[in-house]
Parts: sequence; C-alpha cells; structure tokens
Amino acid sequence: MESKIHLLLIKLLTLHSLLVLSSSQDFDFFYLVLQWPGSQCDTKSSCCYPITGKPKLDFGIHGLWPNWKNGSYPSNCDSTNPFDAFEILDLMCQMESEWPTLSCPSNDGLKFWSHEWNKHGACSESILDQHEYFLTALNLKTEINLLGALEDAGMNPNGSAYSVTSIRGTIKEARGYTPWIECNRDVSGNSQLYQIYLCVDSSGSRFIECPVILAKKCSTSIKFPSF
Repeated sequence: MESKIHLLLIKLLTLHSLLVLSSSQDFDFFYLVLQWPGSQCDTKSSCCYPITGKPKLDFGIHGLWPNWKNGSYPSNCDSTNPFDAFEILDLMCQMESEWPTLSCPSNDGLKFWSHEWNKHGACSESILDQHEYFLTALNLKTEINLLGALEDAGMNPNGSAYSVTSIRGTIKEARGYTPWIECNRDVSGNSQLYQIYLCVDSSGSRFIECPVILAKKCSTSIKFPSF
C-alpha cells in the first residue's frame, strides 16, 4: 500500500513539473514595454515618486512580457518560484534608476517588481532565471535608448505634439525596429505618449520586428509631456 502511495506521489510531482516547464517555455517572443513617466503622472489619477526621489528624465521599464503570436500571453506560470529580492541585490541601483515605480503611496519598487516577475517573468523561467530576467530587461532598455533616438530627431519632452507616424518612423529609422505606441490622456483630456512596445526574440537576446499588430488607441497627433 505504501509503495502505491509513494508511486502516486512521484507521478503527481512529475506531472506538476512537466506542466510548469511547459507553461514556462510556451511563448513566442517578448514585449519590452517602456513607459514615459510624465504621461503617467499627468493624469487624473496622478502618481507618486518612489522613496528614492523623482525618477530621471527618461523612459522607465514597465515590463518584459512573454507573448504568443496570436496576441494572447501566458501569466502567473509558477507559484512555486515567487519573486525574491535577494536574487537581484546587485541590480538594485539600476532597478531604482531604470525600472522605477510611480504607484501610490510612495514605495521602494519591490511590489512592482514582484508583480512583474510573478505575472510575466516566471513564464520565461526555463530561459531566464530571476536575475537574468531583470538584467536582460535593463540591458535591452539601455541598448534601445528611445529618448536619445527621439531627441536626436528634435522630438523633445516639452509638451509639444508629434504625429504617431513620425514617432514610430523616427524610432524605426534610428534603431531598426518598428515600435507600437500606447497613449493615455492628460488631466485636460489630451492624448499623450504613454508607452512604447518593442519586440524581442524568445531568448531575450535581440530585438525583432513585432509579429503581432497591437490595437492601441491614439490620436493622430499626441503630446510628449515634460516630467
């Protein structure tokens, strides 16, 4: 009897491991999502600076999200491997600078990063462990340097308006990949540049053209607000 129970437990554990492995491997590409802080703060809900102070004038990382080519995505793939801040202690200064939280009340960012790993990152754990996941996002953000590409083309975050087509075209010309633009609305109801999506291959090693066209609503001309 005991041997049968033992065998059943082994089978159940094996099945669980296979399901976790399958879910963590089952995606086609990543979205690297970069957020403009001025647009998050210039809304009716406003924002709160992290306890480390006001973030620098630059796009911040929102997340690195595994996705499928059919437009859907895996999420919350492995509850047995939750976020562990000790895994990224050596990255904390970079995280605070490049992946800041703007949620209220003011906080240290750990809740934000935990959410991103538990919902999205764990779905890529067969390829990237926690440290590699966050480091990969940091490196990709530095490599693409979106603000530099826009400013080099005279598109500055000073409240001026630019066409969505020109923003996408500028990034495509400067960096070689076509981004997708997400907008939100400021306190006066004006459409503004909120998030930029770029696609990365499933290994997390290189940018690619996005295999899925995102349906993000924006006005023809959008504001690039100061921060």
